[in-house]
This record gives sequence, C-alpha cells and structure tokens, in this order.
Amino acid sequence: MAQKITLEYDISEYSPDKEPFYVDVNGETNIFRTAYQENLPVMLKGPTGCGKSRFVERMAHELNKDSKTKFPLVTVPCHEDLNADDLKGRHLMNGEYMDGPALVSVKSGGILYLDEIVEARNDTTVVIHPLADHRRSLAIEKLGKVYEAPDSFMLVISYNPGYQRKIKDLKQSTKQRFVAINFDYPSPDVEKGIVEHESGVDGKTAEYLTEIGTYLRNLKGKGLDEGASTRLLINAGKLIKNGIEPAQACEIALLNPITDDIDVYQDIRKGLEDVVQNFFP
Repeated sequence: MAQKITLEYDISEYSPDKEPFYVDVNGETNIFRTAYQENLPVMLKGPTGCGKSRFVERMAHELNKDSKTKFPLVTVPCHEDLNADDLKGRHLMNGEYMDGPALVSVKSGGILYLDEIVEARNDTTVVIHPLADHRRSLAIEKLGKVYEAPDSFMLVISYNPGYQRKIKDLKQSTKQRFVAINFDYPSPDVEKGIVEHESGVDGKTAEYLTEIGTYLRNLKGKGLDEGASTRLLINAGKLIKNGIEPAQACEIALLNPITDDIDVYQDIRKGLEDVVQNFFP
C-alpha cells in the first residue's frame, strides 16, 4: 500500500498581509473579536456586496497583528457541487493525501471562512457541526484521524437570507451553533466615504452614486430581486474615474448586472437615465 503523506500548505499565501479597508458600522468588529476570544463560531447574514467578505479579511488581518503565531485566512466560495470531501481533502492518484481547506485551517489554527454556505451540498454539515460546537474537531475518516482545533481556529460562514430563503436555507440545527451578525448596506454618509475611498472618485461623485444606489434599492420587489450593492457603486466610480461617461458607467456597472428581464430592464433604464441626468447633467 502506498504511504499516505499529508501535503502541507504554505500558509503565507493565505495570510492577509495588507490591511483591508473596512468601516465598522454597528460595532461588528468588537463582536467578532469577543467571539474569537470565546471560541464561538460566527455567522454573517446580509445582502450581496455589503462587505461581509471584506469584514472577515479585515478581522483576520487585525487578529494576526495581535497574535504571536501567524495563522491563515482560508476562504471557500461555496457552490452547488461543493461537498464534505472537498472541505476535508482527498487522496491523489499517487496515494498522497491532499489536505482540504477545512483541514488546512484546523491544522494551522486559522480562520475558515465558508462564503455563501447554503450554496454547498447538504453533506457539508458533516464538517460544519463538530467544528461549530463544543467538540471543535474535524474527523478525517480516510486517514482514521480526528483533529482537534487549537484556540486560534475560528469558523465563519456567510449567506444572503433575503435571496437564498427563496431557494434553500440553513437548518436550525446548523444556525443555532453560531452567533449571528446582521449586515446591511451602510448609511448614505458612510457609504459615500467607502465609495470615495475605494473607487478614487471625488466626494461629490461618490455622493451622487450613493443616491443612485438608494434609488435602485428602493426598486427591490418592484421589478428587481436585488438592489445595487456597495460593490457595484464602487465599480461605477472606477469607470467614471477612468473617463467613462457617468450615464454609461451607471448602466453597465449598476443596471446590467442586476437584471436580465428585458421589460424590467427597459423600464428601470429609463428611470435610471432620468436620475443619472439629475446628478450628472
């Protein structure tokens, strides 16, 4: 039988060395720190593009600064084909065992971030549940081992309940293992500052984009499933900063990504054109 060799990852490639920009909105930084200190797993709930992933990156950076031993942030973008073995690891053709992201995180004492967790297959709860309760452990049946997570390990998951509850949702047995932090789009003043900082546009342009974003969000449920996220406003700002006309930038960065319905598109496009014209004559 071929010898089973665990492949070690270079955790430096996961470590967030540069401080990510993030603005604390509702004390979530302190909540996350406290959860980390108490070995509590965290669930982030909120609409797409509101800063959940950036927040995790920022916290990983801050916690690393305070730690004597550096640890990685391992982010897994979940999808419908993701299963338990993808998280744990698998044997390669040569007989070696390649650690999956969950095992990498546990062995290195890092933060495991499962982004949009409800997109993953149901058997991923086999991995999540023992890591999210008092056991804080990961069983690798193919190796016949159970790995206990060190104190520096943390499990973080995120999802968009407004969108995903229409399709599928987390079971209560999973939800009640976590402390949950609700996210939403920031207030206009805060969002203006974020757009200005991240896109490089001037303050007045950032203010206009923020107001256009508010207009689109007010159309949620009135032809749109989702409004324009802060991420999209930043994208529009980057286009404008580089010489794209504001009306065209708003169309291709804000309107095009959020609707494929031609009738809805035409109606909203006319309204958006009017709104953009008010701000960018």
